[in-house]
Amino acid sequence: MSKIALFSGKRVILGVCGSIAAYKAADLTSKLTQAGALVDVILTSAAQRFISPLSFQALSGRPVYTDMWQAEARALPSHITHIGLAEGADLMLVAPATAHSLAKLAAGLADDLLSLTALAISCPLRIAPAMDSGMIDHPAVQANLELLRRRGAHVIEPASGRVGRGRLPETPELIGQVRRVLGLDGELAGHKLLVTAGGTREALDPVRFITNRSSGKQGYAIAQAAVDAGAEVTLIATTDQLPLPAGASLELVESAEEMKRAVLAHLADCSALIMAAAVADYQPRAISPQKIKKSDQSLTLPLARTADILLEVKQKRAETGYPMLVVGFAAESENLVENASGKLQSKGLDLLVANDITADDAGFAVDSNRVVVLDMDGGLRAIDRTSKANIGAYIIERLGGLLA
Repeated sequence: MSKIALFSGKRVILGVCGSIAAYKAADLTSKLTQAGALVDVILTSAAQRFISPLSFQALSGRPVYTDMWQAEARALPSHITHIGLAEGADLMLVAPATAHSLAKLAAGLADDLLSLTALAISCPLRIAPAMDSGMIDHPAVQANLELLRRRGAHVIEPASGRVGRGRLPETPELIGQVRRVLGLDGELAGHKLLVTAGGTREALDPVRFITNRSSGKQGYAIAQAAVDAGAEVTLIATTDQLPLPAGASLELVESAEEMKRAVLAHLADCSALIMAAAVADYQPRAISPQKIKKSDQSLTLPLARTADILLEVKQKRAETGYPMLVVGFAAESENLVENASGKLQSKGLDLLVANDITADDAGFAVDSNRVVVLDMDGGLRAIDRTSKANIGAYIIERLGGLLA
């Protein structure tokens, strides 16, 4: 797990209850710590039957708290343990949460350190239940969860296991939920962002299609950076095989025409459109209703131009004022800056991100990229090879400055 700027210096209280899923909490503690968060773990007495405090101390590098009468709180703002834990915390996450702990939290009991701290916090509370599917569906458990929701807690829905639902979600999903909370008050809070990702597929027949090498990784990375900055994000993508940022909504499309319709439908009140998708320039003039058979040594496929989505967005923007900002992408094999500059002007873009597709260690289908970012004022910023996550963060930072 690499560092995540959003996590730097943020303090997360992780409450661990007596479930076999407690081992996942150890992995979560490790990943959050690697990402840069300060993780204060509270173990219930039942949780210590499954995993020891020493494990969490080794993974977090911080004291682990097990007793409401615990006097040793040197790492906390206050010598009173539950007050010190609550003071200045950015998030409290209870994962896994058992049926017993849910009942205590719903009833407002304070007979152990976890329930006591939950009453003292002023930060957001996230709860991830984990138990047998029959238990999670029991009316008493559901009533407790509903009561907690009404009081402002957010319940992370359990995943499905071998028999029904009730399994604690995997670490990446839990980290995504943490990211969503920590970014709520970011610089793009209150802004709606529309992001596109992936390469479109243009059907030839019921079996075959024309596509390109785009994996969608850069678009998904931009969507995650936008969520981290507090934006309301709609991701229009051609693939759902990448981790969806928690809090983003996904709309799947396939062809250039489907992507055009989806983009135009979401433009109202949109602060920014980031068009990271690789949209096909051409499509078959006609789609064969039957599979094309091998009948000759060659095959001629008449092609027609697809609609230019960014030009249509430019027209809509002139009519309505939305989206307020537009970011385009250009994949070039020659004359990178010259070709990108022409696209920036002709499409009326605020920023254009261009990359050289001839590079074999960046670009399509990998986790890294090197790009040149051009702006409407003639500015140019070259970004050497780095992660697509870093490039996504840079683009969102630039948008934040422009929107401000």
